[in-house]
Amino acid sequence: MSDILTETPADSHALFTSVLERLTRRESLSAAQAESAFGIIMDGAVSSERIAAFLMALRVRGETPDELLGAVTALRQRMNAVPGLPSDTVDVCGTGGDNYGTLNVSTAVAFVLAGAGVPVAKHGNRAVSSLSGASDVLGALGVPLLAEVPALQRQMQAHRAIFLAAPNHHPAMRHAAQARKALGLPTLFNLVGPLVNPAGVTQQLVGVFSPSWLRPVVDVLGRLGSKRVWAVCGLPRIGHGGIDEMTLAGPTQVEALENGHIHSFVVEPEMAGLAYAPVSAIQGGNAQQNAQALNALLRGAHGAYRDTVLLNAACALHVAGRINLVREGQINPHALKDGVAEAAHTLDNGAALAVLEGLRAARPADRPER
Repeated sequence: MSDILTETPADSHALFTSVLERLTRRESLSAAQAESAFGIIMDGAVSSERIAAFLMALRVRGETPDELLGAVTALRQRMNAVPGLPSDTVDVCGTGGDNYGTLNVSTAVAFVLAGAGVPVAKHGNRAVSSLSGASDVLGALGVPLLAEVPALQRQMQAHRAIFLAAPNHHPAMRHAAQARKALGLPTLFNLVGPLVNPAGVTQQLVGVFSPSWLRPVVDVLGRLGSKRVWAVCGLPRIGHGGIDEMTLAGPTQVEALENGHIHSFVVEPEMAGLAYAPVSAIQGGNAQQNAQALNALLRGAHGAYRDTVLLNAACALHVAGRINLVREGQINPHALKDGVAEAAHTLDNGAALAVLEGLRAARPADRPER
């Protein structure tokens, strides 16, 4: 059979129809084929109804790593990049799609990292399958979501943190927004989001909603040039599946790209000196409620939210190269406890809060000129 998607027919509608026909036969797409299909979506050449059919066909059959690679490649080619940032900039971002509705963990971790002197380009979006996405809670906190590169570069230099709202940098994603919202289910786009950071970071802590996607996420990022990646999926003892962050509610499965090699290990909260807590202990709400919790955290509030952030921040400090948690391919509990203590110090000394207050205070000056 000829490879119909390696050709370039003028009729995108016919090309996309051929994609749907393949999927109805439960056939997989190669990376190049998936890139073509997602390119058609990103270029606005197909209806929302057909996009929804495409995404559901992938979900029902089961998405493949090559399809993820193709989708990521298509979107990276169309994004508004943010160059000129420090080479050691990191991202902490989750896929979403776990349906637990927790407080915003990775956004809080970004403030802790910046407070510790780590440059952070936090990629995020508004809620799609949850109540409060990163952009929602940042808006409620009064943090500017800048779009122009010079303003972002100044913000990074001043505060060691920038927040990259997906709509500002991935305008092509608007063509899939209606279909994603209508489905209300995690799709391949949930996995794509953390893999298309506009700053081109090569060091990432990626929360993934399913353990089956940990290795593919690491493989894709490795193939695209990332240097150090931890893909993590928490496995609550009481719950309905994986959670897209390191958790206190059970073990966390980790696939880690380190020095060109991939290691697999499990992190238990007690290894970090932290107490077990169910996911319900960090149950979130709307953007305003989550913003209040995050603000309280930065001002010294203790509890399961703080401890969850500390666990994730300690591992993110490793990904940033500031500490070393891995020995002979396995987690070092003593080093992990030290990392938690370092993250706690950044909260307790007010450095993380200072990042938030600096971003708020700088808002008028940092707005792009018109």
